[in-house]
Amino acid sequence: MKPGWEQLGIPTSYGRSPALPRFAEPAELVAVGPNIIGWPQRLTPATARAWADMVAAAATDSVDLLIVSGFRSIADQARLIAGKLEAGQAIDTILRVNTAPGYSQHHTGRAIDIATPGIRPLTETFADSPAFTWLNGNAGRFGFTLSYPRDNEWGLAYEPWHWFFDEEQSR
Repeated sequence: MKPGWEQLGIPTSYGRSPALPRFAEPAELVAVGPNIIGWPQRLTPATARAWADMVAAAATDSVDLLIVSGFRSIADQARLIAGKLEAGQAIDTILRVNTAPGYSQHHTGRAIDIATPGIRPLTETFADSPAFTWLNGNAGRFGFTLSYPRDNEWGLAYEPWHWFFDEEQSR
């Protein structure tokens, strides 16, 4: 059992079927400015460059891309889940929208939750925004892919706001 999982009530079979990838934390992170509520955000250097390039390109098309969250440590992921448990949510419900510590793409410093003005952050309504349309047509040019589309192979909730930078794809 992984450290802290017993306290969170995460099943020992978590991540096995379907198999979820595990992620390590990066060796280096750089500041990319504050998120939509003013908290500083960090990404890997390559992700930060790609993010800045993508934000600039979107702006030339009159699309505003804003960062909600970037890097999140394994410990932060555990605290996030613990907070939801304390608020009365069931662990099986939480694990449909938040992966267990060690399984979040945010641990890599290469995942970004994206928002745009006028759309409530971290909601499926982001999929109806011009920003999402722009991302679908352009994010791949910058190495970003939508992580959790509808009916994804892991059974995780649809997250139109969650995009992952693939260093290999960006070359």
